[in-house]
Amino acid sequence: MFDRHQIGERAILVHISQMGSPDPDDLHEFRELALSAGAEPLLMVTGQRSAPDTRLYIGSGKAEEIKQHIEMQEAELVIFDHELSPSQERNLEAFFECRVLDRTGLILDIFAQRARSHEGKLQVELAQLRHMSTRLVRGWTHLERQKGGIGMRGPGETQLETDRRLLSARIDQIRRRLSKVNSQREQGRRARRKADTPTVSLVGYTNAGKSTLFNRATNAEVYAKDQLFATLDPTLRRLKLPLGAEVVLADTVGFVSRLPHELVAAFKSTLQETIEADLLLHVIDAASGQRAANIAEVEDVLAQIGADEVPMLAVYNKIDLLDDVVARVDRDDQGKPIAVWMSAATGEGADLLVDALQELFAEGRVQCQARLSAADGRLRALLFQQGFVIRENHMDNGGWELDVDLSRRDYERLIKHEKILAAQWESLEPRDDW
Repeated sequence: MFDRHQIGERAILVHISQMGSPDPDDLHEFRELALSAGAEPLLMVTGQRSAPDTRLYIGSGKAEEIKQHIEMQEAELVIFDHELSPSQERNLEAFFECRVLDRTGLILDIFAQRARSHEGKLQVELAQLRHMSTRLVRGWTHLERQKGGIGMRGPGETQLETDRRLLSARIDQIRRRLSKVNSQREQGRRARRKADTPTVSLVGYTNAGKSTLFNRATNAEVYAKDQLFATLDPTLRRLKLPLGAEVVLADTVGFVSRLPHELVAAFKSTLQETIEADLLLHVIDAASGQRAANIAEVEDVLAQIGADEVPMLAVYNKIDLLDDVVARVDRDDQGKPIAVWMSAATGEGADLLVDALQELFAEGRVQCQARLSAADGRLRALLFQQGFVIRENHMDNGGWELDVDLSRRDYERLIKHEKILAAQWESLEPRDDW
């Protein structure tokens, strides 16, 4: 159904700057996007223009130059690092006599290749359909007149109207299916909230090292590669902190500059993990020349999806690529961790990140000691079953001395509902030396 280019398709890349010379990092990212989609970039055509041309986006002279390159290089595709209007895309294809793809179509194509889960494929298809609905006229100009003739007379519906109606029906169908998937995700989130298990969501610019960090922290085997959008589908794993508490770590899709609005809207349910997280780990490529701009892009997307109010811990990754930078933890005026400098690839500073998480999630927790008699076996078993016990010592009278760590909510729940434990719970003695 969709205009997707084939793997290895010979492509000419076009980047037009509206403010001075093009940024080398922007050109590099554009080329990496094309490579990630499977294209074979032949050359990069750059230029400057104060404002886009309404008909071709570029000027007639630049269009002639690109057409000559197409003929000389035998290119099959021209990719623009800009968002083209449907009419501009159509006019360029007619002028070049080959396929034209804009930045939005390029990113959608990459997502279509990388989606693996049922939900991810539905979300990508929804984004593609929304994008395609504005470009239906392409390829159907000979059918713009109303249907007619023997066997074709009817309500007078044009071919384009038929296509738009079919697309609209498919979009509604996908939305309903995604709604069901989102309901299932919400059930999982409710279960985690009920169990008082905090969620930590990894966010960041694409290729900042989120999946590598996720694998390092959880011993998972999420696909991680030095390319843009190496992983797309979200993955959740449990991470045990030093004092016994657990958090759920969520690896999400990476962001990129000028992320298509269709994708932001389509992936709203997946990004719900980010919106409802207890903490965001903003993974930043510390070695990138575009570090400040990438941070701003991520913060902009977080604001779009309503996650800009979620507490955040910055993780400056890839310090192994920098000189004179060592693993460390930056703190605010109150001594609270606000940033961790580390390398997910080498593991340098990984322990500092886990310690910072332990410190952040220790707030609002009860850490104490329980002395249980031999008759308190049920309480002991329950504390172990819930994962609250950090250490255990056997006492001479046959009882146990347990160091426990649990949330305030679990503490109050045990007092309220486990009536048989009330007397024993009174023997819990808070410890200030932890």
